[in-house]
Amino acid sequence: MDKKFTYKFQVRGYELDSFGHVNNSVYLNYLEQARWEIVQKLGLLEIFKEEKIFLVVIEANIRYINELNIFDNAIAVTEMHRKGFFIAFKQNIVDENSKKIAKTTIKGLFVNDKREPVDIPKIILPYLHEPILNK
Repeated sequence: MDKKFTYKFQVRGYELDSFGHVNNSVYLNYLEQARWEIVQKLGLLEIFKEEKIFLVVIEANIRYINELNIFDNAIAVTEMHRKGFFIAFKQNIVDENSKKIAKTTIKGLFVNDKREPVDIPKIILPYLHEPILNK
């Protein structure tokens, strides 16, 4: 079973800042869409609706390494790691030549409709890497 997910995208003009490269906040949009692609690929949205659970982001750490410019093609590569009740999404953005653009960790938590923490759904467990410690 492949535990690495990829999301390909192209930089659009309205994502640029006054310096002509992708605005730093736009990277979070790319990464969020990559996570939504996982939800779609695994058919999780209906399960989340039935169980009345939500995945919420509680922390985001991003390191910008190289810039992206208009019409650049890039890939967000995502791995999911279990850390107790939390999921750590290890996400890297690389360009089409595999040059690293950004390195991120997005920490998420599942909550119910009362916004109380709940266990990670069992359907996701096979896709998780071993727990990461102290990160």
